[in-house]
Amino acid sequence: MANTKIAVAGTGYVGLSVALLLSQKNDVKALDIVPEKVGMLKEGRSPIRDAEIERFLSNREEMDLSFEATMDPAEAYAGAEFAVVATPTNYDVDTNSFDTSAVEAAMDAVRAVNPSCWIVVKSTIPVGYTERIREERGDEKILFSPEFLREGHALWDNLHPSRIVVGAPQGDPEARAAAERFAGLLEEGADPGERERVNADGTAGIPKLLLGPTEAEAVKLFANTYLALRVAYFNELDTYCEDKGLSSAEVIRGVCLEPRIGSHYNNPSFGYGGYCLPKDTRQLLANYRDVPQNLIQAIVDSNATRKDHVADEVLKRVNKLVYQGTPKPLVGVYRLTMKSGSDNFRASSIQGIMKRVKAKGVPVLVYEPTFEGEEFYGSEVTSDLASFKARADVIVANRWSDDLSDVAAKVYTRDLFRRD
Repeated sequence: MANTKIAVAGTGYVGLSVALLLSQKNDVKALDIVPEKVGMLKEGRSPIRDAEIERFLSNREEMDLSFEATMDPAEAYAGAEFAVVATPTNYDVDTNSFDTSAVEAAMDAVRAVNPSCWIVVKSTIPVGYTERIREERGDEKILFSPEFLREGHALWDNLHPSRIVVGAPQGDPEARAAAERFAGLLEEGADPGERERVNADGTAGIPKLLLGPTEAEAVKLFANTYLALRVAYFNELDTYCEDKGLSSAEVIRGVCLEPRIGSHYNNPSFGYGGYCLPKDTRQLLANYRDVPQNLIQAIVDSNATRKDHVADEVLKRVNKLVYQGTPKPLVGVYRLTMKSGSDNFRASSIQGIMKRVKAKGVPVLVYEPTFEGEEFYGSEVTSDLASFKARADVIVANRWSDDLSDVAAKVYTRDLFRRD
C-alpha cells in the first residue's frame, strides 16, 4: 500500500493529524523528542484529545495505516522524499516575532540525515520567512504549506479540508512540481466524498492553491486574523448588549440573517484564545510595522478590552455577594480549556479572566480534570466536580456544559448559543 516515504517532525495537533492522514497511503515516520509521547503513540494511544486521532491510532492495524513513532532522526529521515516540519513557533514578545528556532533545529536534523528530501514547513511562520531561510541556508528544497485546523478536530479537518495550500517559488519548476505532488498526497488522504463536493463558487472537489511561499504565509496569518476579527466583533456586540440590557442572542440572530454575514462563527466568548489566534494576530501586526494599518491593532486591543469587561462583570457578582453577607466569595473557573472536546488550554481566554479577578484579591478555584497538578498559577485545582460546584460562589465558564445545569444560577457565561 505505502508508496511515498514521509517523515513528520513534531506530534502536536498539526504534526500528528498530518502524519495519520498521510499514513493511509504512504509510509510515515513521526518524530518527537518527548519519550512519553512516543511511548503512547507506539501503544496506539493519543497524547492529545482529538476524536479522529484517537480513532485512527486505536484502529491503525484494521485501517492498515503505515505509521510509526520514533525518537531517532536517522530512522525518521533516512530515505524520506518529504520531511514535514510541524514544530511549535511561539510568539516572542521581546523580538515581536515568532520564535522559529524549533523549525530551524528540525531542518538541521533533517539535513544531517537526508540532504536531498523536500522539507515542507507546516509550522506557522512570519510572512517572508520561507524565502529568507531558503536564501540564508542555500537550500532550494524548502516549501511551505499552511494548516487550517481546529484544536480537538485537527484530523477531521484534514480529512475534510476547506482548501489545500502549498507555497513554492514561482520561478522554480522543480519546487513547483514538488509542491503540486505534496498537495496531491494531502488530497489523496482526504475523505473520498470530498472529491465530489460542490464548493460555494460552483467548483467541484477540494480547492488546491499552488502559491508563492510568501503568499501562502500571508494566507495563513490573514485567515486567522479575520477569524479573530469576527470573534472580536461579536464579542463587542455582546458587550454593548449586556451593558445596555439588550438580548445579545436576538440581536446576533437578526444581524446574521444577512446572507453576506451568515450565522456561523458568531457565538460570544471571553475573547479569542488558544494556540493560534493570539500569536498569529500579533505576528501579523508585527509584519505591518512599516505598512499603514488601524484594523489589525484594533483586533488585538479589542481582545484585551473584552477580557476587562468580562472580569468586571464577574467582580460585580462577587461584590453583590459580599454586600449580601458572603464574607469572601470564591470564584470557580470551570475548565481551563479553550474549547469543548479539547484538552489544550494554551493561552485560553479564561486565564485572562482569572488573572484580572485574582488581581482584585478574589480567591479562585479551578475545575480541570485534565490537569495533573494541585495548583495552577497559585490557584487550587480540583477534578471533583461535585465539590467544585458546592464550594464555588460564582462559577465562570467560557463554554457552557450541561454539567452545570443544577447550579445555573451561579454561572456566568457568554456562551449564548451553547456551542463553540
